[in-house]
Amino acid sequence: MRDVRGSDEEFVAFFSAHARALRRTAYGLVGDWDRAEDLTQSAFARVYPHWERVRRGNPHAYTRQTMVRLFIDGRKYAAEHLAAELPELPIPLPDTEARVDLGRALGGLSRQMRAVVVLRYLDDRPVAEVASLLGIAEGTVKAYTHRALAELHDVLQPVTGGDR
Repeated sequence: MRDVRGSDEEFVAFFSAHARALRRTAYGLVGDWDRAEDLTQSAFARVYPHWERVRRGNPHAYTRQTMVRLFIDGRKYAAEHLAAELPELPIPLPDTEARVDLGRALGGLSRQMRAVVVLRYLDDRPVAEVASLLGIAEGTVKAYTHRALAELHDVLQPVTGGDR
């Protein structure tokens, strides 16, 4: 007979240790803290029934992959409403008064491209791991990264007082 109580306590400890980091990733994906919390909770809820198997591997990676796939599937998260402003303090750009609205810029990307950017740059994951997480080829990750960064570059060009 398995020790369910010990396993549950282990899951609670895992949740406590990793929920904040996963919620940050979720925020990068959905652009809203409340929806990020929902996405994170949904991922943990999906992982819990399989905890006995998951805990023997890399539960953080498995939970992150579950969360990203829930996001890309998008049924519950399809009606996105990005916040007008990011909750963190804005970072002033050098030599300009313009501020980067990264949340809005990420919101303009497709779900796949946004997931690639968030995993590559917010979570600092290598190309191979992002490809595995998303179930796509490494070349596709590189292509999405290139296109997404080009789109972000165009959107985030600082507006200065004179000619560009």
